[in-house]
Amino acid sequence: MKPKSTPGAPSVPHEHRARLLQAMAAVAAEQGLAAASIAAVVARAGVSKRTFYEHFADKDACFLALYRAASASALRTLRESVQPERPWQDQVEHALGAYLAHLAAGPELIRMLFVEIHHLGPAGAAVRREVMQHLADYMLDTINACGVVLSPTMAMAAVGGIHELVLQSIERGEAAQLEALTPTASAVVRLLAGAPPACGNQKANSPPGRAV
Repeated sequence: MKPKSTPGAPSVPHEHRARLLQAMAAVAAEQGLAAASIAAVVARAGVSKRTFYEHFADKDACFLALYRAASASALRTLRESVQPERPWQDQVEHALGAYLAHLAAGPELIRMLFVEIHHLGPAGAAVRREVMQHLADYMLDTINACGVVLSPTMAMAAVGGIHELVLQSIERGEAAQLEALTPTASAVVRLLAGAPPACGNQKANSPPGRAV
């Protein structure tokens, strides 16, 4: 008789995939992606190479899945930090602060992800653009909730600028202090968005939008 599964418990394949991603994060952060081997990843995860290949075609595919997963986690933090009753300028600053603090909480992982993604050629560029588009979509949803203020082009320009600020801090060895970029990142967004429109659903006692 088979044992009953616990409701909500992850399936074994899902658990193996999660362990492999965690192992990839640890091994690549310690050794760099070029030096990291599948043998080291499976040893860290406690699974077989056969299990690895059931989930990923190769080492790069595993890394790209890790990049997507880490980016999705940071984006969830961003979206969960939205305070729709406040002016969009304050919403964006608050959310960006939470986003950058989330990144700074794992400086070794973020340093590795932001740097190594540029070494994976067209596949890495495609996934990086995908993640940047998700961030740009967040900005469009948040800022344009009261009317069109930010264009898709300017949203992507803002995301690109913020990513470059993050990468510059990482290269300076300041990955653990990314939250300090919040005022600058917010100013970039406000500058590209221009003046906010009046929004009827804002509370009367909401603080005014900040000028750039």
